[in-house]
This record gives sequence, structure tokens and C-alpha cells, in this order.
Amino acid sequence: MGGTILNVATVLVGSLAGLAVGNRLPPRLRMAVVAGLGIVTLYIGFDNARATGNIIIPLLAIVIGVLIGEALHLDRRLERVGEWLQSRFGRGKIEDIDGEDDSKVQDARSRFVTGFVTASLVFCIGPLTFLGAIYDGMGLPLGFRMLAIKSTLDGFASMAFAASFGIGVIFSAVSVFVIQGGLALVGVLVGEIMSEAMLDETTAVGGLILIGLSFLLMDIKDLRIANFLPALVIAPLLVALAEALGLNIYPQI
Repeated sequence: MGGTILNVATVLVGSLAGLAVGNRLPPRLRMAVVAGLGIVTLYIGFDNARATGNIIIPLLAIVIGVLIGEALHLDRRLERVGEWLQSRFGRGKIEDIDGEDDSKVQDARSRFVTGFVTASLVFCIGPLTFLGAIYDGMGLPLGFRMLAIKSTLDGFASMAFAASFGIGVIFSAVSVFVIQGGLALVGVLVGEIMSEAMLDETTAVGGLILIGLSFLLMDIKDLRIANFLPALVIAPLLVALAEALGLNIYPQI
């Protein structure tokens, strides 16, 4: 859990630094910062997606996962978490924004929720999250090193997000703690029985989801990204099923 605690700390520090400078940045620069993060996220997504050894696994995982996510309305549920956090912790700051202008208040509330949801997704999807947290739970030094690298990246990203979206980003630290803490627990319980293929295909699916998230950050397509998250669970289950049936999911070409 040491790596997760470090990650939470860097997100908090980065978010506070971003809040300190955010009001000094004009909207045009804030949009440029978010678009820049979208470009980097797109690159990371493509790089991670290459981890697959058989595109059929990520394809099936994405299709099955999004069907489950849509049925459970995960995207809306995550937004409601953001709205609840805003109502509990962000109300005072938001109501101070030109209290008689409803449109400005509504925009501030939207930015809070968007900041929380977007930062949570960026910080909690990817190989450093899954592999780092699981290895950390298994007690492997590599796990802490991976999360230390992720912590540095997330610290700078949270600074940029907070400068653009505001205080909602700081609450993504809760998401980081819950998700990575849960994955560390998975590492403690079942980490040693997870095959390399399971981790590779989960990484690839995470990369595909990051590509979709980059489209949202660059304002290309407004996808309900959270509804794809079940694919991250489906991918290793598909690999486990194939291995149990004795199927060769990595055929030689």
C-alpha cells in the first residue's frame, strides 16, 4: 500500500498547486492544457493497447464490458458520486460564484463533476495502475517503483487538470485510494495465480479505454467512458476461460 499512499499524496499536492494557479489562466489556455493532456493520453492508450497478443480478447472484453456498463449505468453512477461530493464539499466555493447568475453556478457545478470523473478515469486506468498496485500488494519492489513513476506523472497531470476543472479534481485522490487499494488487496489474495497473459490483455483493454478517454479530452467524441470499465474485469476472465479450456490464444503466425 506504500505506493498507493504516495500516489494519493502527489495527486493532492498537484491538485492544490493547480488550484493556486488555475484562476490566473484564461479559458483559452485551460482548454489548450486539457487538449494537450488528451494528446498524451492518446499516445499512452495506443502504446498500452499493443500489449495484446490476440485482438479478439480485447474486442470481446470491450463489447461485453460496455453492455454490462450500459446496463448498470456506471457512467451516470460515477457522475452522481461527483455530484454528491460537490454538494457536500464544493457548495460553498460554487455558491460564491456570482450567486445571482444561475448559468455560472451551473457551469461551476458541471466543471466540478467533470474534473472529478475525468481525473478519476485518467489516474485509475492503465498498466501502471493495475500492475503497480497488484505487484505492490504482492510485496514486490517493482510494484512500488511502478507506482512511484505513476505518482510523478499523476502529480503533474492533477496540477493541469485542477487548473482547468477546479476543485473537483482533488477528490479523484479518493478514487485512486479505493481503486489501487482494492487492486493491492487483489495482489495479496490472488496476485500469484494471475498469468502474464491476463495482465497483458487487461493492459491492452485499459489502453483502448484510454484512447476513448483521449477523444473526450480533445472534444472529438463525448463517450460514456465509465461504461467500458467492466471490460477490465472481463479481459482476464476470458483469458482464464481460454486457459482452462486448453485454447491457444496466442497462435503462432
